[in-house]
Amino acid sequence: MPSTLKDVPGFQPHGGALELRIAGQEDISTSSREAASLPTIDVKSRRVLSDLELLAVGAVSPNRGFMTRADYEPVCREMRLSNGLPWSLPITLSATEQEAEALKTGDRAALVHEGRPVATIDVEDVFDYDPREEAELTYRTTDENHPGVAYLYSQGPYYVGGEVTVLENVFAHEFSEYRMTPFQLREKIAERGWKTVVAFQTRNPIHRAHEYLTKVALEGVDGLVIHPLVGGTKGDDIPADTRMRCYGVLMDNYYPHDRVMLSVFPAAMRYAGPREAIWHALLRKNYGMTHFIVGRDHAGVGDYYGTYDAQQIFDEFEAGELGIWPLKFEHSFFCKTCNSMASAKTCPHEKTDHVHLSGTQVRQMLTEGVEPPAEFSRPEVARILIEDARRRS
Repeated sequence: MPSTLKDVPGFQPHGGALELRIAGQEDISTSSREAASLPTIDVKSRRVLSDLELLAVGAVSPNRGFMTRADYEPVCREMRLSNGLPWSLPITLSATEQEAEALKTGDRAALVHEGRPVATIDVEDVFDYDPREEAELTYRTTDENHPGVAYLYSQGPYYVGGEVTVLENVFAHEFSEYRMTPFQLREKIAERGWKTVVAFQTRNPIHRAHEYLTKVALEGVDGLVIHPLVGGTKGDDIPADTRMRCYGVLMDNYYPHDRVMLSVFPAAMRYAGPREAIWHALLRKNYGMTHFIVGRDHAGVGDYYGTYDAQQIFDEFEAGELGIWPLKFEHSFFCKTCNSMASAKTCPHEKTDHVHLSGTQVRQMLTEGVEPPAEFSRPEVARILIEDARRRS
């Protein structure tokens, strides 16, 4: 049965305990049979399925399910749960009008994916919501061209809140070698004797600029966890399997094996910029991290957020309140005059000396089979990306 883990290696999880919402092996068949007779909510969204995995393994502790109105509203408006604990983005389950009409508070419902039950929810609340208001509060825009806003507008008109019991992790087979739960990753960190650990969030290949800032961060802590997001992303993002190959060659050739680990982060992207930076940090706290890298335009998309808004939002909380410490980095680059990686804080030279390529330029080069300069990307990474670009063109 789902359980609460208070005694875990490392620093305390957010709220003091890991809340595991995965059914025990002996309970899965019984719960699955029960689910066949329950009202159902059809789950098609990869984001909801990813959220179920996060709930199952305790990554979104102290949350034990999808939010009721009592938590949803203060999270949207104040970035806090109803008990005052910091939390920056809602975790929600939408339902159609027909699905909502079949639900009653106090009942149980089955969450069904492709015809089979993947979880059950103890219904505590069924409520309507304003997607435009949620978009404005959490994404700072109501523009439907924003992928997170577009997702909100595609949902059913009701939210269903309540504790969940997860029967199946739909994505368990993906990157299973690197798919460590918060408890498992905490155990690995403890085995290595790391007291301070920095997490690097990424949904992109790691180029030289990213490698540089991770290594600068590593100078001040015991260990680094490269923690790439492998849940749902935009269609034009580099596929997770390609990115994992890129991370693998960097781990093999350019990082110290005894001080760096690679583990996947199963969340789906919201593209919520500043608020998602806080959310990413809190979840990494549950995974056992003490520090979190926040670079330029973290979790941003388009020009909806300022370059360093995701760093500034951390200042809205009291020192130590989040329980994980942001490491804020400016944009880095290779300077031809310095003949090294640098940032505006360390390099005195003109921008014309800096090796900088736009995303459009890089994509064009890769499509044409041209390796970006070695100052921008490790050749091993570039070759993997060229192969991927050819396959997808």
